[in-house]
Amino acid sequence: MSSLGSARTEGDSWDLASSVGATATMVAASRALASREPDPLLDDRFAEPLVRAVGHPFFVRMLDGEVPLDNDDMPFTLQQRREQIAVRTRFFDDFLTAASRAGIRQAVILAAGLDARAYRLAWSAGTVVYEVDQPEVIAFKSETLARIGAEPTAERRTVGIDLRDDWPKALCDNDFDMSTPTAWIAEGLLPYLPPQAQDRLLDSITALSARGSRLATENITDMAVFTDERARAMRAAWRKHGLDIDVADLVWHGERQPAGDHLAATGWAVTPYPTEQLYADHGFVVPDNEIIKRFRNAITYVSAELS
Repeated sequence: MSSLGSARTEGDSWDLASSVGATATMVAASRALASREPDPLLDDRFAEPLVRAVGHPFFVRMLDGEVPLDNDDMPFTLQQRREQIAVRTRFFDDFLTAASRAGIRQAVILAAGLDARAYRLAWSAGTVVYEVDQPEVIAFKSETLARIGAEPTAERRTVGIDLRDDWPKALCDNDFDMSTPTAWIAEGLLPYLPPQAQDRLLDSITALSARGSRLATENITDMAVFTDERARAMRAAWRKHGLDIDVADLVWHGERQPAGDHLAATGWAVTPYPTEQLYADHGFVVPDNEIIKRFRNAITYVSAELS
């Protein structure tokens, strides 16, 4: 049985096959499934080679069709998984593409993990894309994509640093320009930060952002979504098929202010995106699935602009 790790502690560490790092591999595996013919919902041709290079046995088996995703005991069907990740991925893709078209020429991807947007999006000429993550993660992705001949579609600058350290200084040391608007994304990151660290991260983004900067992230209103009965049922299903994952051990608990509220209080104009709206925007219907319904109410998405 493959484990994603134990409960979080201050100063803990991980790689792309363990603990929080393996959740990035899980998401990339879902993107790979959503990118497959004959009905691709995404165009992330880099997700599958990255997941295979990580080599986590469960996710490789998933890509090889050896995990029965359509079994009645699994939390989502294959199509539900494909649609859910397509909605999430397209939200951030569209956000960055719109910012680029609007003239923003500097983007920052926080906790970049196996995100390949610097390689697969159609960036406007002159765009600089910063990827911030732990040095080992950055090196792994860079080396893996270089081996398959992938080339960035923008000027890619990597900042190898743990977000618990002084990442704003590291970013600025890499010629980040605080005087020009920036497009920021924090995808799949906030639940894995302690509540106070979430606020510090958002405040750091604000301090680094020129007027007209934009930000997209999750808006979490109920952390119990990771620990309630449905979450426990999801864990049991994964364990039955070979993956010992308990997201309740990986996220940080405690009351936290939703990101949208914090941003609105610090000068950002915030736009919420309910799950039903995002599904409808892409031609999907929110499925009659209890877990997805629960997440629909607890975690949505927001974009914001600094005015």
